[in-house]
Amino acid sequence: MKKLPIGISDFKKLITNNYIYVDKTKYIYELISNGGYIFLSRPKRFGKSLLLSTIEYLHEGQRELFKGLYIENKWDWNEKYPVIKINFAKDIENKEELKKKIYYELKKNYKKYEIKMGKKEEDGGYLLEELVMQLNEKYKKQVVVLIDEYDKPILDVIEDKKQAEEVRKTLKEFYSVLKGIDEYIKFVIVTGV
Repeated sequence: MKKLPIGISDFKKLITNNYIYVDKTKYIYELISNGGYIFLSRPKRFGKSLLLSTIEYLHEGQRELFKGLYIENKWDWNEKYPVIKINFAKDIENKEELKKKIYYELKKNYKKYEIKMGKKEEDGGYLLEELVMQLNEKYKKQVVVLIDEYDKPILDVIEDKKQAEEVRKTLKEFYSVLKGIDEYIKFVIVTGV
C-alpha cells in the first residue's frame, strides 16, 4: 500500500519511496511549454516546493522518475539543462542575514556545477548573473532558474517597516538581474505565498 506524502517536497523521494502521487505532469508540461517566466502564488502547503522539485528533475533529464506518468512520452529526455535552485525558506531577521542566505544558496549552485564563485563581498545579483552566464557557456544550454519562497524574507520582517524596506530593496536588486540576461535563460519560475 502506498504512503501518504505528508510534508514531502522532493519529487524523487516521493516517487522512489512509494508515496501516493497524483499525476500533475500534464499541467507541468503545459506550464513549461507555454511560459518563460512564471510567478506562482499559493497558500502554504499547496505543493509549490514539490512543483519546483519536479521541474528540476525534468530539466535534469531523470526519466526513470517519470515512468508511467503523462509527461514520460512527451518530454525530450535527450535535452538536459542546468538548473539553479534557490530556496528562501530560512528565517531572515535583517538585510545582512538575507545577503548571507543569498550567498549560501548561490554557493550551493556554484558547487553543484563545479564553477568557481566570486567573492562573498560581491553583490548577490552579480553572482547570480555570473552563474547563469557561466552555466550557459559550460553546457551550451540556456539555464532554468527556480526560486522558492521568494517573499519569505520580507514576510519575516514585515512588522519592522525599515527592515522590510531594506530586505525588499535587496531582493529587488537580486531578482532584477534576470531581466538583463534573458538570452541565457530557458525558464524561470518563482513561487511564494
